Amino acid sequence: MDIKGQCWTDEESDGETEPEQFLYGIQCCLLQGSCAADLYRHPQLDADIEAVKDIYTDSAISVREYGTIDDVDIDLHINISFLDEEVATAWKVIRTEPIILRLRFSLSQYLDGPEPSVEVFQPSNKEGFSLGLQLKKILTTFTSQQWKHLSNEFLKAQQEKRHSWFKAGGTIKKFRAGLSIFSPIPKSPSFPLIQDTVLKGKLSVPELRVTRLMNRSISCTMKNPKGELFSYPPNSQAGGHCKNIPTLEYGFLVQIMKYSEQRIPTLNEYCVVCDEQHVFQNGSMLKPAVCTRELCVFSFYTLGVMSGAAEEVATGAEVVDLLVAMCRAALESPRKSIIFEPYPSVVDPNDPKTLAFNPKKNYERLQKALDSVMSIREMTQGSYLEIKKQMDKLDPLAHPLLQWIISSNRSHIVKLPLSRQLKFMHTSHQFLLLSSPPAKEARFRTAKKLYGSTFAFHGSHIENWHSVLRNGLVNASYTKLQLHGAAYGKGIYLSPISSISFGYSGMGKGQHRMPTKDELVQRYNRMNTIPQSRPIQSRFLQSRNLNCIALCEVITSKDLQKHGNIWVCPVSDHVCTRFFFVYEDGQVGDANINTQEPKVQKEIMRVIGTQIYSS
Repeated sequence: MDIKGQCWTDEESDGETEPEQFLYGIQCCLLQGSCAADLYRHPQLDADIEAVKDIYTDSAISVREYGTIDDVDIDLHINISFLDEEVATAWKVIRTEPIILRLRFSLSQYLDGPEPSVEVFQPSNKEGFSLGLQLKKILTTFTSQQWKHLSNEFLKAQQEKRHSWFKAGGTIKKFRAGLSIFSPIPKSPSFPLIQDTVLKGKLSVPELRVTRLMNRSISCTMKNPKGELFSYPPNSQAGGHCKNIPTLEYGFLVQIMKYSEQRIPTLNEYCVVCDEQHVFQNGSMLKPAVCTRELCVFSFYTLGVMSGAAEEVATGAEVVDLLVAMCRAALESPRKSIIFEPYPSVVDPNDPKTLAFNPKKNYERLQKALDSVMSIREMTQGSYLEIKKQMDKLDPLAHPLLQWIISSNRSHIVKLPLSRQLKFMHTSHQFLLLSSPPAKEARFRTAKKLYGSTFAFHGSHIENWHSVLRNGLVNASYTKLQLHGAAYGKGIYLSPISSISFGYSGMGKGQHRMPTKDELVQRYNRMNTIPQSRPIQSRFLQSRNLNCIALCEVITSKDLQKHGNIWVCPVSDHVCTRFFFVYEDGQVGDANINTQEPKVQKEIMRVIGTQIYSS
C-alpha cells in the first residue's frame, strides 16, 4: 500500500514469501496514517511497470514492495519456450517455465537510487542452474553500464524526444536525414572525393561522434493501433547483434527484458567468464563453456565452476568413462599434435598462477596425469572425496585433468537405456549425441523442411572424437586433419551401409587399410559366436581397443553427392550427429545394415522420436 492507498497484490515468483516483513510495512502505514512522505512509488517506476504489461502481458511482471525500507523487488518473467527441447535439456533449463529476473530498486527513487541488485533463477530448477550464473553475470554488467548515465529525468527526456518524432508535425524527416551520415559518399562528379588527410584534420570531432553512434543500437520499436509490436533491428553481423543495446523507448524494465531475450539464445557462443565471443574454427557448439584465454581459465578454476565433476560422475558415469577413453586415444595417437585439440587448460593446484602442461605442450606429463585417473567404475563404488584424495596422492594433476575432460565437452551425450537402443547395432554402448548449437540446428530444420532428410553412418577412429565433441563434425578434406583422402571431393563422408563406416572407424593408430565387407562379416560372425568372458551388457568400457561410428541425420538436397554407397556432403550445416555406438576388442556390428531399408528407418524413428523430439 502506498500513500495514495493503492494496493499492489502481484503473487510471489519463487515461492519464498516474506509475509511478516510485508505485513509489517502495511501495519506501519495504517498506524501512522500513511508512510513517510518520501516512501512512495516513483511515477517513472509505475510507467515502466505498465509498459511491461502493455508490451508483454500482466503476468510478465510481479512486484513486491518493502515500504518500511524503501525497497521494491521487480520480478521479470522471461519466456524461454522458444528453446528447442534438446537445447533446454543440454543447458539444464526447464523450457516450459520462465526464467525470473529479479531486480531490487529503491521504491521512491527508482533510477535515481542505488544500482539494483540482480538475481536470476527458475523456481522449479533449484540445482544445477549454471546457466543462471552466466546470465546473472551478463545482466549485472549490463545494468552497471546503463546505470552510469541512467536517471529518471534522462529516461523521461528520451521517451518524450522519441514520441515527438512521430507526431504529425514532428521531426521524422530530420531523423531520416540524420541517418544519411551513415551512408557512403556517392562516387559521382557532383560529390567530389575528400582525401583522408582532410577528413582526419577537419572532421575529427564528427567522426568520433559517428563512431560512438555506430557502437550503439539504433533499433526502433513501436506499436501499431492493433497493439502488435514491430521491431526494426540494426544492421549488424550475426553473432554480434545479441549485444546491441535495446531502445529505452518503453523504459528500463522493457529494455533489460529485451536484452535478456537477445542474449539467452546465444549464450553458448560466448565465454561464461569474460563474455567475449568464442573463436572456434568451426563455430560455436551446443553447451556454454569457458574460452581458452588464460585469465578466464584461472577465473573458471578459482570460482569453483569445475567442481561439478563430482555430480557428473554420479549421474553420467558411462559418459565420463567414454570421454576419458576418447581423450586417451587422442593422446596416444601418433597424430596427437594434430588431433589432440583443444589442448587441456588446467590450473596447477600447487601454483594457481600458472597453467599445468604449459607453456609448451607436454604430452608426457599429460600422459602421466591421465594414467593416474582412477577408473570410473572405481569412482562409482566409493566416496568421491576419498577417491579424489587417492588420485591427488598419485598425481596432483590427475583430478584437475579429469575436471577439464568433463567440463570441456561441448556436446550433449546421454547413455541410452536398453529399451531405447537400436537392437540391430549389437552393442550395449549406445549414446544419444547432439553437438549442433541452436543456430545450426535451426538452419538444419529449415533445410529439412525444404529438402527432407535421411540417416547415414559416419565412421571415424575413436582418436578423432575427442576433437569432434569439442569442435564439431567438420569437413576435413584437404586439411591437415584429413586421414583417408578425398577420392570423391571435399566434404563430410557418409554411407547408408554400415560395413563402409565400420571400415573407416577401424582406421587409425597407423592402420590405413580399410577392411573389406567380407572381412567385416567374418569378424562379426566370429565375435558373435565366441563365448563372452564378461557380461554382454557391461555398464562401462572394459577395453582400450575401441571402434566407434556415429549415426547422422543428413539433408537430402542437391548438394548431397551420392557415389554409390559413399555419400559426400560439402555443407557441414546439413549434417547433424544423432547417435554414437562403441564396440570393444575388435567387435563390429552387423555389416549388412542399410539405413534406407524401411524396417531400419522405422526403428531409427522410433528411438529418435522418443529421445529427441518428445524427450
